[in-house]
Amino acid sequence: MIIILLGPPGAGKGTQAKKISEKFSLPHISTGDMLRDNIIRNTALGIKAKSYMDKGELVPDDLLLDIIKVRLSEPDCSSGFLLDGYPRTLAQADALGKILDNTGKEIDVVLNIHVDDEELINRLSGRRMCSCGASYHVLFNPPKKEGICDSCNGELYQRNDDTPETVKNRLAAYKKLTEPLIDYYNKKALLHTIDGGKDIPGIFGDIAKVLEEI
Repeated sequence: MIIILLGPPGAGKGTQAKKISEKFSLPHISTGDMLRDNIIRNTALGIKAKSYMDKGELVPDDLLLDIIKVRLSEPDCSSGFLLDGYPRTLAQADALGKILDNTGKEIDVVLNIHVDDEELINRLSGRRMCSCGASYHVLFNPPKKEGICDSCNGELYQRNDDTPETVKNRLAAYKKLTEPLIDYYNKKALLHTIDGGKDIPGIFGDIAKVLEEI
Protein backbone atom coordinates (compact mmCIF):
# COMPACT_ATOMS: atom_id res chain seq x y z
CA MET A 1 0.00 0.00 0.00
CA ILE A 2 1.31 3.44 -0.96
CA ILE A 3 -0.04 6.32 1.12
CA ILE A 4 0.50 10.06 0.88
CA LEU A 5 -0.25 12.12 3.97
CA LEU A 6 -1.30 15.75 3.52
CA GLY A 7 -2.18 18.38 6.09
CA PRO A 8 -1.19 21.86 7.26
CA PRO A 9 1.39 22.60 9.98
CA GLY A 10 -0.05 21.55 13.32
CA ALA A 11 -2.49 18.99 11.89
CA GLY A 12 -0.71 16.14 13.67
CA LYS A 13 0.70 14.40 10.60
CA GLY A 14 3.80 13.15 12.42
CA THR A 15 1.78 11.56 15.22
CA GLN A 16 -0.63 9.87 12.83
CA ALA A 17 2.16 8.78 10.46
CA LYS A 18 3.85 6.92 13.29
CA LYS A 19 0.62 5.14 14.22
CA ILE A 20 -0.12 4.23 10.59
CA SER A 21 3.41 2.91 10.12
CA GLU A 22 3.14 0.71 13.21
CA LYS A 23 -0.33 -0.70 12.53
CA PHE A 24 0.09 -1.38 8.83
CA SER A 25 3.82 -2.26 8.89
CA LEU A 26 4.78 0.43 6.39
CA PRO A 27 8.02 2.45 6.33
CA HIS A 28 7.34 6.07 7.30
CA ILE A 29 9.22 8.22 4.81
CA SER A 30 9.66 11.82 5.91
CA THR A 31 11.56 14.17 3.61
CA GLY A 32 12.98 16.00 6.62
CA ASP A 33 14.25 12.75 8.12
CA MET A 34 15.74 11.67 4.78
CA LEU A 35 17.62 14.93 4.40
CA ARG A 36 19.01 14.71 7.93
CA ASP A 37 19.98 11.05 7.43
CA ASN A 38 21.88 11.79 4.21
CA ILE A 39 23.66 14.71 5.87
CA ILE A 40 24.64 12.61 8.91
CA ARG A 41 25.93 9.81 6.66
CA ASN A 42 27.77 12.38 4.57
CA THR A 43 26.45 10.95 1.31
CA ALA A 44 27.01 12.80 -1.96
CA LEU A 45 23.35 13.83 -1.94
CA GLY A 46 23.60 14.86 1.71
CA ILE A 47 26.62 17.07 1.03
CA LYS A 48 24.74 18.82 -1.78
CA ALA A 49 21.62 19.26 0.36
CA LYS A 50 23.64 20.65 3.27
CA SER A 51 25.19 23.30 1.03
CA TYR A 52 21.71 24.75 0.46
CA MET A 53 20.42 24.27 4.01
CA ASP A 54 23.48 25.95 5.54
CA LYS A 55 22.63 29.07 3.54
CA GLY A 56 18.99 28.94 4.66
CA GLU A 57 17.85 28.03 1.16
CA LEU A 58 15.29 25.41 0.16
CA VAL A 59 16.69 22.17 -1.21
CA PRO A 60 15.94 22.18 -4.98
CA ASP A 61 13.25 19.85 -6.27
CA ASP A 62 15.62 17.85 -8.46
CA LEU A 63 17.96 17.11 -5.55
CA LEU A 64 15.08 16.20 -3.25
CA LEU A 65 13.72 13.94 -5.96
CA ASP A 66 17.07 12.14 -6.24
CA ILE A 67 17.02 11.47 -2.49
CA ILE A 68 13.47 10.14 -2.70
CA LYS A 69 14.32 7.88 -5.66
CA VAL A 70 17.14 6.30 -3.67
CA ARG A 71 14.94 5.80 -0.61
CA LEU A 72 12.02 4.29 -2.54
CA SER A 73 14.37 1.80 -4.23
CA GLU A 74 15.33 0.26 -0.88
CA PRO A 75 13.97 -3.24 -0.08
CA ASP A 76 11.66 -2.17 2.77
CA CYS A 77 9.62 -0.08 0.30
CA SER A 78 8.91 -2.96 -2.06
CA SER A 79 5.48 -3.64 -0.55
CA GLY A 80 4.50 -0.03 0.07
CA PHE A 81 5.31 3.04 2.13
CA LEU A 82 3.88 6.18 3.72
CA LEU A 83 5.09 9.52 2.34
CA ASP A 84 4.97 12.40 4.82
CA GLY A 85 6.07 15.86 3.66
CA TYR A 86 6.26 15.02 -0.04
CA PRO A 87 4.86 16.07 -2.41
CA ARG A 88 4.34 19.69 -1.32
CA THR A 89 3.67 21.19 -4.75
CA LEU A 90 2.01 20.19 -8.02
CA ALA A 91 5.41 19.95 -9.69
CA GLN A 92 6.58 17.50 -7.01
CA ALA A 93 3.37 15.49 -7.39
CA ASP A 94 3.97 15.13 -11.13
CA ALA A 95 7.59 14.09 -10.52
CA LEU A 96 6.52 11.49 -7.96
CA GLY A 97 3.94 10.12 -10.38
CA LYS A 98 6.66 9.59 -13.00
CA ILE A 99 8.89 7.77 -10.50
CA LEU A 100 6.07 5.40 -9.57
CA ASP A 101 5.07 4.87 -13.22
CA ASN A 102 8.64 3.84 -14.03
CA THR A 103 8.59 1.22 -11.26
CA GLY A 104 5.09 -0.08 -12.01
CA LYS A 105 3.69 1.23 -8.73
CA GLU A 106 0.79 3.55 -8.00
CA ILE A 107 -0.60 5.57 -5.12
CA ASP A 108 -3.42 3.79 -3.28
CA VAL A 109 -4.73 6.63 -1.15
CA VAL A 110 -4.07 10.26 -0.21
CA LEU A 111 -5.09 11.17 3.33
CA ASN A 112 -5.77 14.85 3.92
CA ILE A 113 -5.98 15.79 7.61
CA HIS A 114 -8.13 18.93 7.76
CA VAL A 115 -8.08 21.31 10.72
CA ASP A 116 -9.59 24.81 10.88
CA ASP A 117 -7.09 27.68 10.81
CA GLU A 118 -8.11 29.02 14.23
CA GLU A 119 -7.51 25.63 15.82
CA LEU A 120 -4.14 25.29 14.10
CA ILE A 121 -3.03 28.70 15.37
CA ASN A 122 -4.07 27.75 18.91
CA ARG A 123 -2.22 24.45 18.68
CA LEU A 124 1.04 25.80 17.31
CA SER A 125 1.23 29.09 19.18
CA GLY A 126 0.65 27.26 22.46
CA ARG A 127 3.48 24.79 21.91
CA ARG A 128 6.50 25.00 24.24
CA MET A 129 9.78 23.16 23.83
CA CYS A 130 12.69 22.14 26.03
CA SER A 131 16.30 21.75 24.94
CA CYS A 132 16.12 18.11 26.09
CA GLY A 133 13.57 17.42 23.35
CA ALA A 134 10.41 17.36 25.47
CA SER A 135 7.36 19.13 24.06
CA TYR A 136 4.40 20.68 25.89
CA HIS A 137 1.32 22.77 25.20
CA VAL A 138 0.04 25.52 27.45
CA LEU A 139 -3.57 24.27 27.10
CA PHE A 140 -3.51 20.62 26.04
CA ASN A 141 -0.35 19.28 27.68
CA PRO A 142 0.99 21.79 30.22
CA PRO A 143 4.05 21.04 32.38
CA LYS A 144 3.52 20.46 36.09
CA LYS A 145 5.25 23.75 36.82
CA GLU A 146 4.64 26.63 34.43
CA GLY A 147 7.58 27.24 32.11
CA ILE A 148 9.65 24.35 33.52
CA CYS A 149 10.26 20.95 31.91
CA ASP A 150 8.97 17.95 33.87
CA SER A 151 11.86 15.79 32.66
CA CYS A 152 14.96 17.90 33.22
CA ASN A 153 13.77 21.08 34.98
CA GLY A 154 15.00 23.09 32.01
CA GLU A 155 13.35 26.35 31.00
CA LEU A 156 10.75 25.97 28.27
CA TYR A 157 10.76 28.19 25.19
CA GLN A 158 8.58 28.98 22.20
CA ARG A 159 10.03 28.23 18.79
CA ASN A 160 10.37 31.25 16.51
CA ASP A 161 8.10 29.60 13.95
CA ASP A 162 5.38 28.99 16.55
CA THR A 163 4.46 32.63 17.24
CA PRO A 164 0.88 33.48 16.11
CA GLU A 165 2.08 35.78 13.30
CA THR A 166 4.59 33.25 11.99
CA VAL A 167 2.01 30.47 12.17
CA LYS A 168 -0.33 32.58 10.01
CA ASN A 169 2.47 33.01 7.47
CA ARG A 170 3.17 29.27 7.46
CA LEU A 171 -0.52 28.53 6.87
CA ALA A 172 -0.64 31.07 4.04
CA ALA A 173 2.35 29.38 2.39
CA TYR A 174 0.68 25.99 2.80
CA LYS A 175 -2.53 27.21 1.19
CA LYS A 176 -0.63 28.68 -1.75
CA LEU A 177 1.72 25.77 -2.47
CA THR A 178 0.19 22.61 -1.03
CA GLU A 179 -3.59 23.00 -0.99
CA PRO A 180 -3.76 22.69 -4.82
CA LEU A 181 -2.70 19.07 -4.26
CA ILE A 182 -6.06 18.43 -2.63
CA ASP A 183 -7.86 19.17 -5.89
CA TYR A 184 -5.15 17.35 -7.88
CA TYR A 185 -5.59 14.08 -5.99
CA ASN A 186 -9.35 14.49 -5.65
CA LYS A 187 -9.63 14.50 -9.44
CA LYS A 188 -7.71 11.21 -9.45
CA ALA A 189 -10.26 9.77 -6.97
CA LEU A 190 -7.50 9.12 -4.43
CA LEU A 191 -8.33 11.73 -1.78
CA HIS A 192 -9.89 11.00 1.60
CA THR A 193 -10.33 13.97 3.95
CA ILE A 194 -9.97 13.22 7.67
CA ASP A 195 -11.39 15.42 10.42
CA GLY A 196 -8.27 16.55 12.28
CA GLY A 197 -10.29 18.37 14.93
CA LYS A 198 -10.86 15.15 16.87
CA ASP A 199 -8.54 13.75 19.51
CA ILE A 200 -5.59 11.59 18.44
CA PRO A 201 -7.36 8.20 18.84
CA GLY A 202 -10.43 9.53 17.03
CA ILE A 203 -8.38 10.76 14.08
CA PHE A 204 -6.50 7.49 13.86
CA GLY A 205 -9.72 5.51 14.05
CA ASP A 206 -11.04 7.34 10.99
CA ILE A 207 -7.73 6.83 9.15
CA ALA A 208 -7.61 3.12 9.97
CA LYS A 209 -11.18 2.68 8.72
CA VAL A 210 -10.27 4.21 5.36
CA LEU A 211 -7.11 2.12 5.00
CA GLU A 212 -8.80 -1.13 5.98
CA GLU A 213 -11.41 -0.62 3.25
CA ILE A 214 -8.79 -0.25 0.51
